[in-house]
Amino acid sequence: MRAVDEQSGPGGNRSEFIESALRSYLGQMVHLRQNARDLDIINQEADHLNEEADDVLSYQVLP
Repeated sequence: MRAVDEQSGPGGNRSEFIESALRSYLGQMVHLRQNARDLDIINQEADHLNEEADDVLSYQVLP
């Protein structure tokens, strides 16, 4: 608990510090979970997205 006391500062409230740290950690977990879901969706659609990109590139005129 010494590290908590040091981080909460002089006269700091240990409970408030722990609550803040927990909220931050849980927010990060939600963000990481959302990123993982998004990556899964992108990977599932990768072939289709690559086909679309190839199609778009085929319309470009090169000098």
